[in-house]
Amino acid sequence: MKGSMVKTGIPVIMIIIVFMISGCVQQSKSPEQYSIVFYNVENLFDTIDNPGKNDERYLPGSDLEWNTEKYMHKLNQLGKVLTSIHENTLPSIIGLSEVENRLVLEDLIELTDLKKGNYQIIHQEGPDERGIDMALLYRESMFKPIDIQFIPINYPFNPEEKTRNILYVKGEILDELIHLYINHWTSRWGGHLETNPHRAYTAELLRSHIDAVLDTDPEANIIVMGDLNDNPTDTSVYMILQAFPLNMDIYGNELYNLTLEKYEQGIGTLYWKDWDLFDQIIVNGNFLQRINLEENELVYKRDWMLYERQDGIKVPSRTASKSYYGGFSDHLPVYLMVRAK
Repeated sequence: MKGSMVKTGIPVIMIIIVFMISGCVQQSKSPEQYSIVFYNVENLFDTIDNPGKNDERYLPGSDLEWNTEKYMHKLNQLGKVLTSIHENTLPSIIGLSEVENRLVLEDLIELTDLKKGNYQIIHQEGPDERGIDMALLYRESMFKPIDIQFIPINYPFNPEEKTRNILYVKGEILDELIHLYINHWTSRWGGHLETNPHRAYTAELLRSHIDAVLDTDPEANIIVMGDLNDNPTDTSVYMILQAFPLNMDIYGNELYNLTLEKYEQGIGTLYWKDWDLFDQIIVNGNFLQRINLEENELVYKRDWMLYERQDGIKVPSRTASKSYYGGFSDHLPVYLMVRAK
């Protein structure tokens, strides 16, 4: 009997130890922090002709000679960037712009290293004349969407013009509700001044939606991110959206542009004649008061993502312009590492 007790006791002890270790592992993996990324991925098109999309340059036989090999290379380049932003974990939430359709999103999360994140997709075919959409990828274990809206932008001064919707997602992360807005405002193509009314109108529309959320819930956590095609100090962002510097006093319902200081330091996310910081992260005071911001670069920039021009300036290594280059994107991503208090 004594021998029998010894034989059965050892496995019990081992089970207890394994169970304790398992608990520790689960605890160490608990989402004490999370990351939010936005990336304009520069024309992520597949190789299939879609009559409803302006995808002619990204088809076999085009001047870019777009094909499966180049498409797969593009996916892997984007996957390399997104999986390298944080060395210990994959992004919890990824906002994207310039994606053609749901298929390219499925390929991105299934055929690259992002597959390890078990990402889910929020996407809707939009009305944009270029055929590019907004999307949100999220890790199912980290984020739970509650409400999704695709806010249409109908310019009163040009009702026939079609552009990207604003993607709004309300969801739960770390037992907190957050309200996310993913943006890709009208570009400056055609002239900065000539297109200003488009971005001003979009900023006003976005601000009114945010105010409506805060009227319903004054404690709401607001996060705005995206390619605004304006800099943090431009009228649409600073005056109309009212996204202020972080060095001001923090009030719950006010918006604060986390990327404004970076812009003032000469840091940008894309380069034309100089650095612009169109890709931004803006949050409200409620959010800031509830979280500890990790030491954030905010703009994710590494040498292997850059191309050195003949004048010595290193700029984002893009996929294509007049010719095919095989890079990543003409934009750099922005990100935020967050730790709850």
